[in-house]
Amino acid sequence: MARQQATSCPRNAGAERPLRFLFLEPETTEKSTEPSETEGRMETQMIVVMRTGADPDQIAAVCELIRGEGLEAFVSEGQERVVIGVVGTEIDRVSHVGTLPGVEQTIRVTHPYKLTSLEHHPDRSRITVGPAGNSIPIGAGAPLVVMAGPCSVESREQLFATARSVHREGAAILRGGAYKPRTSPYAFQGLGEPALQILADAREETGMPVVSELTDPAQLDLFDHHVDLIQIGSRNMHNFVLLRAAGQTRKPILLKRGLSATIEEWLMAAEYILSSGNSNVILCERGIRSFDQSTRNTLDLSAVPLLRELTHLPVVVDPSHGTGRRPLVGPMSVAAAAAGADGLIIEVHPDPAHARSDGDQSLSFPEFGSLMDELRRLEFLRSGDANRLVAAAEAGDGSIQDLRARIDELDAKLVNLLEERAQLAVAVQDAKGPAGHGHDVERERALMKRAVDTAGGVMEADELQTVLAAVLRASRSVQRRHAAAVDPPPTALA
Repeated sequence: MARQQATSCPRNAGAERPLRFLFLEPETTEKSTEPSETEGRMETQMIVVMRTGADPDQIAAVCELIRGEGLEAFVSEGQERVVIGVVGTEIDRVSHVGTLPGVEQTIRVTHPYKLTSLEHHPDRSRITVGPAGNSIPIGAGAPLVVMAGPCSVESREQLFATARSVHREGAAILRGGAYKPRTSPYAFQGLGEPALQILADAREETGMPVVSELTDPAQLDLFDHHVDLIQIGSRNMHNFVLLRAAGQTRKPILLKRGLSATIEEWLMAAEYILSSGNSNVILCERGIRSFDQSTRNTLDLSAVPLLRELTHLPVVVDPSHGTGRRPLVGPMSVAAAAAGADGLIIEVHPDPAHARSDGDQSLSFPEFGSLMDELRRLEFLRSGDANRLVAAAEAGDGSIQDLRARIDELDAKLVNLLEERAQLAVAVQDAKGPAGHGHDVERERALMKRAVDTAGGVMEADELQTVLAAVLRASRSVQRRHAAAVDPPPTALA
């Protein structure tokens, strides 16, 4: 049947137009002998699980067999047993490794990431940051670690004021940018090497280990000398030359998630570092780009529990870059800790309104102090010490007037006792000096636990904890105000 012509289109429309493109299917197609990227990613790898108590000779024999077949063997020592990761393209060559003495079982792995997987390392990794004797443990059940400091080091006065303040509030690690990769070439790029020296000097005074971002493999020797935790930023998550260079150092690495990276891509980036010889890697969720412009990024807190199912590496969260808005940093910090994060990295500045970079997402000193109060309460709950006790007591006899008079008398005594307690808190702050940490988290935990253990009257345990928490918060506020009066932050930053 002839096709009916549309009245609005001429019969010869387009007939005289020259032929611009001609696509021909090739007559023969030869299959490449080179494996494609997809095929390479799906190679089956192997995990060799040694028996509990396997001796070093048995472990060495397994490694010798694997390497003798041209494959790589990565030994991971857990608390109870040793696991050996086998990486290569022809795993079948060592399929008989399970018959060697000391081998309990072999497991084929289909994940593209090997060394970062829980199959390779069943025990959760605990990474220590800082020199021996003053190191900070992260992961594997260690207390929540807070890293705090300015986005970038702007001056010696600015950094030292921030370091003293965050240390006084209980931060464990000092953050500060020396080299700043910025979207605009005209934005502040950091002070460079002088900033690293300022960070090292602040470490000497406060005792806090230092974390800063590495942007070039040529800087590695400099970072090895000045920095305790080397950060690989979001923009460099796919910088494979930099990742391999980070694998050559023994310093722990804080690997931030890429701007639009999937979980698998993130873990593969970590695989570059581990496969290059450095197993001390900490993952940092810092938000990913989305269509929503309400926040700087979308902070993917679901990544925290998900990663705990996929990898043995510790996970920290950056709520500052994850939201880009100061009012959201506190709530998302608490949410990240509740989701199971091993640590937080938070931007703090003495004068956020005049910060040279990321002032909109930086907390002031009082705001950071209030957040640390919230995190301490949450950490108390996470630790499992906050057991609820239910108790009641019989009400006594007496008229309403007499009872109210007695309450007024006790209230007056309470006010005097609270004032006396605040004065003692200030005395403790003075004794420790302006750089000292005026309150003791362990002592506060013990106080709260005693409240739980002794609860047996009309007030329940959680009610006692609420009252004591308010008293502790007020005491810390007095200490902060007193410390600021003794050592005020700089008002003008260089």
